[in-house]
Amino acid sequence: MGIIRTLKQAKRIVVIVVGYTILIIGIALMVLPGPAFIVIPVGLGILATELVWARKLVDKFKGRFDAMRDAARAKKARRQERK
Repeated sequence: MGIIRTLKQAKRIVVIVVGYTILIIGIALMVLPGPAFIVIPVGLGILATELVWARKLVDKFKGRFDAMRDAARAKKARRQERK
C-alpha cells in the first residue's frame, strides 16, 4: 500500500512540474513571439487538476469567456435582425 501512495505523489509532482513549465513558457511568450493566449490557459488547466488556486482561476476565466461569447452572439443576432 505504501507504493500506491508514492506513485500518487510522483504523479502529482510530475503534473505540477509540467504545468508550471508550460505556464512559465506561456508567460515568456507574452514578450516573445508566440501564442501566449493559448499556452497560458493550457498550463493553468494542467495545474488545475492538482491545485485548488489554479482551478479557481480557470473557473473565473471560463466565466468571463462565456460572458464575452454570449455578448458576441447577442450582438451578431442583433445585426442579423437588422438586415
